[in-house]
Amino acid sequence: MRRIALAVLATLALALGARVASADLAFVSNEKDNTLSVIDTETLKVVDTIPVGLRPRGILFNRDYSLLYVCASDSDTVQIMEAKSGKIVGTLPSGDDPEQFALSPDGKLLFVANEDDNIATVIDTATRKVVAEVDVGVEPEGMAVSPDGTLAVVTSETTNMVHWIDTKAFKLIDNTLVDQRPRFALFARGGKTLWVSSEIGGTVALLDVKARKITSRIRFRIPGIAKDRIQPVGIVFTPDEKLAFVALGPANHVAVVNTKTLKVMTYILVGRRVWHLAVTADGGKLFTTNGISGDVTVVDVRTFRPIKTIKVGRYPWGVTIRPTKRTR
Repeated sequence: MRRIALAVLATLALALGARVASADLAFVSNEKDNTLSVIDTETLKVVDTIPVGLRPRGILFNRDYSLLYVCASDSDTVQIMEAKSGKIVGTLPSGDDPEQFALSPDGKLLFVANEDDNIATVIDTATRKVVAEVDVGVEPEGMAVSPDGTLAVVTSETTNMVHWIDTKAFKLIDNTLVDQRPRFALFARGGKTLWVSSEIGGTVALLDVKARKITSRIRFRIPGIAKDRIQPVGIVFTPDEKLAFVALGPANHVAVVNTKTLKVMTYILVGRRVWHLAVTADGGKLFTTNGISGDVTVVDVRTFRPIKTIKVGRYPWGVTIRPTKRTR
């Protein structure tokens, strides 16, 4: 009987281990606590808290999700974390005050926005050396690389521009004026359109990448909430790109946008001061970081209804999801 009992326990342990290992994990950067919170996207519980550098903001994975890059803004570095162990295994010379960053499609180059220096730093991820510094506008923040890897863009909050960088020559090739205080940039999958949020302008602009001009603007209106509190920041698409979610900052709502019609379908009430967002690989759940309330809201994408609020560290800012293959 004892052998049978031990065998049963071993089987259960293996099953539980497989389930935990196969669950997608959401990583959240906590600005004030200098930590990352790790959330199991199935159980919706914090399963780990990892210390990192000072004032972590932007976070993203490499191509195979084995490494996590962390913008430790007040440490003036980008930290490299081994995803499975949670251990810091290296750093990159990011320049002063790295805010957000983006990887080239092949994972070889990391483009970093340096807010204090008004430059974009380009780092070779293999040699861990700076290969270029490109002068841009005042207070650069948002950063994105085109799907074909030929262009990088950075948004400057004070200059109110999108700056276009040739990724082969590492040269600035154009500037596009957008609305006040652009914070985030995101290429659509085909690479023909760029979405840019303007926090104080209260809009999301869609730019034709070839012409480098604005073709449309999305505006937001929430009954009972003052216009100046509707401040778009983070944007994320569903995997099929039929929907875009836009974090509206101190309005404490996320806008749901039909990407074909560019109409706002609805608004979702989340926590206080929503910064950024991530969607699970299956497109089923949306995770939002709510800075002032110190939590993450989980939304059912099918119903657009919040299903749980998860307490994390102080001032959660960035969020990214590590998808894994499920064994069930």
